[in-house]
Amino acid sequence: MAFDADSRDTLFAHCVAMSVNAVHEPWNRRPRALAHADRIADAIGLDVAAAGWSPTVENYFGRVTKARILQAVREVKGEQAAQQLDHLKKGDMAERAQELLQGCGWLPEPLRTPKLPLAPAPRAPDAPDEPSTEPAGVGSAVTGCEAAIGDAATLGEDEPAAIEPHIIAAE
Repeated sequence: MAFDADSRDTLFAHCVAMSVNAVHEPWNRRPRALAHADRIADAIGLDVAAAGWSPTVENYFGRVTKARILQAVREVKGEQAAQQLDHLKKGDMAERAQELLQGCGWLPEPLRTPKLPLAPAPRAPDAPDEPSTEPAGVGSAVTGCEAAIGDAATLGEDEPAAIEPHIIAAE
């Protein structure tokens, strides 16, 4: 009770941080917990890319499969760029993907804040002002990359979370 407002806010932030587990594990499906973490990220305006994180060989590309690397490149640069990397060994593919995605603001899906507003794509100075024809939640990074971060729907408190079915191997 004797804390000033800043100290009290710091204590509350610490308590929330200790109670939120937003770790995305494919084998541990906790859609309600992840939806709760997304709501908190929305509330505080969490923007991992603006905070300075970008995918590198050390923190992302070197730790995921070749298919994930190609998926990231395809999402940002298109199918043609992904096909140019398809034949490379993983180490070379990871390094090339890091170069291609540098400065684009692309984030892996677990690090995306669902309702984060996207920066508009850069326009030529003489381009007329036209309304965007892109669907809600889709946009391009300020740097000119084609990265689009989707706007995922959040769950209400009483709504059941949809659980993705597990793949069952045939015997």
